[in-house]
Amino acid sequence: MRPDFAAVAEAYAWEADRDVHGRRFCKWVRLAARRHLDDLATAAADPRYPFRYDTWQANDVCLFAEDLPHVEGTWETTTIKLEPAQIFWLCCLFGWRRKSDGYKRFSIAYLEVARKNAKSTIAAVISLYCLCCEQENGPQVLLAATTGAQANKVFFPAKRMVERTAGLREAWYVQAFAKAIICGSNGGTLQPINAKSSTQDGWNPHAAVLDELHAHQDRGLYDVIRSAFGARKNSLLLQITTAGHNHEGVCYEQRTLLTKILEGVVRADHIWGAIYTLDDADPTNEKVLADNPFDPAVWIKANPLLGVSVRLEELEGYAIEAQNSGESAYEFKTKRCNLWLTVRGAHINIEKWRACDGIVPIDDLREAPCSGGLDLAATADMCALRLVWRIGERTLTWGRFYLPEAAIVPRSQSAAVPYRRWQEMGLLRVTEGDVTDYAVIEADVMEMLDRFNIQGIGYDPWNASDLVNRLNEKGAPMIEFRQGIRSFNAPMKELDRCYLAGQLSHGGDEVLTWNASNVVAQPDDNGNIKPSRRKSHEKIDGYVALLMALGVAMAGEDTIYGDGRGLFSLGG
Repeated sequence: MRPDFAAVAEAYAWEADRDVHGRRFCKWVRLAARRHLDDLATAAADPRYPFRYDTWQANDVCLFAEDLPHVEGTWETTTIKLEPAQIFWLCCLFGWRRKSDGYKRFSIAYLEVARKNAKSTIAAVISLYCLCCEQENGPQVLLAATTGAQANKVFFPAKRMVERTAGLREAWYVQAFAKAIICGSNGGTLQPINAKSSTQDGWNPHAAVLDELHAHQDRGLYDVIRSAFGARKNSLLLQITTAGHNHEGVCYEQRTLLTKILEGVVRADHIWGAIYTLDDADPTNEKVLADNPFDPAVWIKANPLLGVSVRLEELEGYAIEAQNSGESAYEFKTKRCNLWLTVRGAHINIEKWRACDGIVPIDDLREAPCSGGLDLAATADMCALRLVWRIGERTLTWGRFYLPEAAIVPRSQSAAVPYRRWQEMGLLRVTEGDVTDYAVIEADVMEMLDRFNIQGIGYDPWNASDLVNRLNEKGAPMIEFRQGIRSFNAPMKELDRCYLAGQLSHGGDEVLTWNASNVVAQPDDNGNIKPSRRKSHEKIDGYVALLMALGVAMAGEDTIYGDGRGLFSLGG
C-alpha cells in the first residue's frame, strides 16, 4: 500500500522544524520546513491567502515517481522508493497551487545538496512528469548545463526510465530517441541543451532544469532560459547544484536570494528551495560553534540520503583522505559536505570577510588622517585605488576600480564576473578604448587629495613611473611600495587580524570582496606571507591596493614599528 505522501512531507517538515539544536537538519532546511508549515497554517486559516495546498497533486507526482524504475546502481526494489526528503521536495513543488487558476505556485526552484544524493534522478522524474502529466499543450522541457555531457546526466536517466517503463510509453505515447524524448499525447519534447547560450534563443519552455548551476561560467544560459518562460502559465525552472567556489556567479546569486527568502528578508511567493549543508557558527551565540566537516554525526545535514544512495563507509574513506591532503580536503568539503569555499588554497574566510560590510561614512572622514594604495596592472587590465582609515580599533577602507571598455566583454566571458553590474553600481570605472586611461586615475587621485587628509599613497614602481612622476610634480605624497614578502607580510597579517576580529569595514564592496576571495598566500620558510598573483585564481588588485594602503598606514604607527619613524619608502 502506498503511503500518504503529503502526510510524509508534513511529518518531515515537523521533524526538521523541531530539530532546534541542528542535529540532523541544517539551518536552511529547518527554515524551508518552517516556511511550509507556516504556509499550511495560513492557507487553512485565511481565506484571502492566494495559495492552497492540493494533497492530490502532491501525491500524484510521488505516485508517478515510484512507478519509474531505478536506472543506475543496485537497489532492493526495481522501482524508485522515495525517501522523506525527496517526498518533501516533490510535494512542495507540485502540491502548492495558485487559487486563481490552479497552476503551480512555485515557478522557480533551487535545490542544493551534496554529491550522490540522487539529484539527477529526481530531476529526471520532475522532467518526465512535466512532459507528460500537466495537461500542457506542446510542453518543451529543457535539460540545460554547461556542457552536453553534463546535460546528458539528467537526460540519459530520463531516457532509460522511458525505455524500461511500458506503462509510461503506452499511456502517453512516449518515445525515447538518442537526443530527445517525444510525448505523442500532447506534442511535447524533452531534450538536453548546453551553455552555448547565443544559439539557444527561441525556446518556449514549460519546464527547464539547470544542472550543476555552480559550474556555469557566465549567466548567459540562465538569462536565456529565464526570459523564455513568458508564454507559459504553469512553468518551472529547476536549479540543482552542489556547492562551488565562485561567489560572484549566478549560482551564488540565486543561493543568496533563497537564503534571504527563507530568513524572511525578501518575500517571493513564486520561489521555493532547500539547501542541505553544514551549519556555520552562530554570531549571536558564542556557544553555537560551526559544524566540523570531519565529524560523521553532521554529514547527514548535507546528505539527506545518507545510508541510501550515500554510503557512510564511503564518506569515512573520503574524510580520511581529506585530512591528509589539501586537494582532497577541498573536494570533500565542497562536494561531500556541500560547503561553499573560495578557490583551492584560498587565504580568506569569505563568510567572515563578507560580515565586515559595515558602512564607511566617507563624508565624515574628510579630516581624519588616511593612507592610500595604488595598484596599476597592465594597461589592458584592472587597476585599483584604495584608502584606509585607522580609527580606534577599527580599520575602514574605500576605493575605486578601473577597467578599459574593450576588456569588459572578454573578461566577463572568461570569468563569471558581473563587470557590467559593477559598472552600473558605480563600483567600477570603465574608461574608453583598449587600455586603462591613466589620466582618469590621475584625476581621481588629485580629487581624493583635495577631499581627504591623505598622508601617503603606496605604489608599485613597476609600470607606474610616468603616472607617479606626474602625481609627484603635482605634490601627491607618493611612497614606493615594492611587491616583496618583506613589504607585504606585516599588513597582510594585520588585515587578517582585523577582518577575523570583525574590526574591518569595507562597506560591502563587491569588487573588493571578489578580489579577496581570489587571494592565495605565498609563504616563505619563516612564516612570512604575501599575496601570490601567479597562484591566485582571479584578479586581486583591490586586495593588493588595500594591503599597500594599510602598510603605509602601519609605517606611520609607533605601535607597529616602535621607532616613530613615520612614513617611509617600503622596500622589498
